[in-house]
Formats: sequence, structure tokens, C-alpha cells
Amino acid sequence: MRLTRLIIQIPCLNEADDLPATLAALPHEIAGIDTIEVLIIDDGSRDNTSEVARKWGVQHIVRHRRNRGLANAFQSGLDACLAAGADIIVNTDADGQYEGADIAALVQPILRGEADIVIGDRGVGKNAHFGPFKRRLQRLGSAVVRGLSGTEITDAVSGFRAISREAAQRITITTEFSYTTDMLIQAGRKRMAIASVPVRTHATPRPSRLFTSIPRFIGQTGVTIARAYTTYNALRVFVGTGLLLAFAGLVPILRFLWFYLNGDGGGHIQSLVIGGALLVLGALVAVMGMLADLITANRKLLEATLHKVRKLEERLAEQDATSAKAPAIDPTGERAADVVPLPAKAKRTPTRRSR
Repeated sequence: MRLTRLIIQIPCLNEADDLPATLAALPHEIAGIDTIEVLIIDDGSRDNTSEVARKWGVQHIVRHRRNRGLANAFQSGLDACLAAGADIIVNTDADGQYEGADIAALVQPILRGEADIVIGDRGVGKNAHFGPFKRRLQRLGSAVVRGLSGTEITDAVSGFRAISREAAQRITITTEFSYTTDMLIQAGRKRMAIASVPVRTHATPRPSRLFTSIPRFIGQTGVTIARAYTTYNALRVFVGTGLLLAFAGLVPILRFLWFYLNGDGGGHIQSLVIGGALLVLGALVAVMGMLADLITANRKLLEATLHKVRKLEERLAEQDATSAKAPAIDPTGERAADVVPLPAKAKRTPTRRSR
């Protein structure tokens, strides 16, 4: 019987002080999970984050030589978890914002086969650790992402989430700022099953390292949302924009025609020029939308190919592990050796993290 492996990934940037408490709060056992392991993504930390992780018995450490940003760290974590044989991946923060014990509730919809992705809902509307402005901002942002992704998620920017292996193989983060909204829009457009579960939070001991101010966060998140939505809805975005420009161009043209029919067209030629320019611009934007739609279709084909490649790599790794377990046979038909090399994925026996 195949065992179920959970890997908890934690993106880190200079988290040597807060990481021990976060690791200590992680669960050691979860019903339905045979193996729990931890993976740290050290995103170019200038302190001893990686050394602290090793001292605490973290099984997997991915280190970036320089800071690449949270989105890149998240994708590096997904790739490493898949390579390590994770069946379920949980992403959490190193600053202790999320309650580690709630990971047990987070993975249950995946274990029951009800969801591909599960988002930890912090209850942003009533969360005591958020100020009034942040609550309204989080609710507004979540409403926008819900509409664009076609999902019912109430906390779109929560980084506390569980992902099935199949879903992780189909997700490719392309933004450089934050993965949260990009991932949800991708998952929604790919018709993945997304669920939410309530989770507890704690006050963080320091300001967020993801952004330096609320306006900067709003601006970068807005760009991320617009980019992710346009990637999967290029025809709608560009053709819609082209139609708006064309409609705007009709207004001055109709104005010119009104004056022309009343015998005063010579003094309003500027309206005709402006209207014609807007009509041409609208047509060009619409054509760009058609080209962008073809690129989107090509992207879908590339994503499907990437998914198949990942599945093929998984099967080849399993075949290599199976062949490594089999005793070698010499040309005479006798066993050449009683001892065989330990396969790379021989960690499938249930283990507990050491402290």
C-alpha cells in the first residue's frame, strides 16, 4: 500500500529568530498521513536561517544564493516537494502568523478527495490582528479575485494553503511579487476544486517583509491580478478594450456629422480626426487581442506538456526505484549480489521529525 507523504514548505528570508517557534508548532502526526516532513526555502537570507533549520532536524533545505522574491521561493518549494515525493504540500509562513496545529484541518478536504487546493481562511472581516483598514482592504481584494477566478474563496491572499500533488504539477507561478492571487486565478481557470477552512492566526512580531507600505502592496497586487487574469482571458480583455476605444471614437464622429448635416462641418474637423484615430486604435487593440488569444492557447498546450513531463519523470523515478530494489542477475542466471543500492525514494517508511 502506498503511503501518504505530507511536506510542509516554509519560505524564509532572514527568519533565524522566528523559525524555531514555527517549527516547534508544526504537527508530528495527522490522521490519514503516514509521513510528515519539512522543507525550508532559504531565499537568500543574510543570517543563519539554513543552519537553524538543520539544527531543528528539517529534512529538506532549498537555498537561493540571492533573494528572488516570495513568488519564486514558493515555486522553488513546489518543485522540490514534488521531487521529494510529496503527496500533499502545505505552505505556511515562518513568522508564526498561522497556527501550526490547523494543518490537520487544512489537509482533510484533500484526503477526502473533495478538493485540489485548500485555503486557510483567517476570517479577515473579524480578525482581531488586523486593523479596520486592512480588514476592508482584504475583503475588497478577495471579492475582486473571486470574481476574476470564478471561485468562492473568502481570503484570497492567505499564504496558509494545502495543495495536492496533482494540482501542484499543474501550477506554474509566473509573477515575481506574490503567488497567492496568481495561483488562485490559475486554479480557477483550470477548473480545479478549491475549498476554504477556518484557521487561527497570531499577531506577528514584525512588519511584513513582502512590502514596505500599503499603497505599494495595493499597486503590486493589482498588477499581479491584472497580469494573471489577462494571461487566461486575453481575448476578452483586449477585444473589450478595443470596443471601448471604438465606442469612444464614435462620439466625436457623431458630433462632426451633426454639425456637418447642419451646414457647419468645416469648423469641427478636429472631431473627425480624433474619432477616426480612436476607431483605428480600437481596431488595432482588438487584433492584438486575437494574437494574444493564440498565445494563450499556446501557453495552455505548453502547460499540458509540462504536466505530462512531470508525470513521466515521476513514473521513471518509480521505475528506477523498483529496478534498484530487484537483485542483479549475472549472465548464468545466478544472483550477482545479495545487497543492492538503496533507492532515492526509500524514505517511504513513516518517520517522525527529530527535535
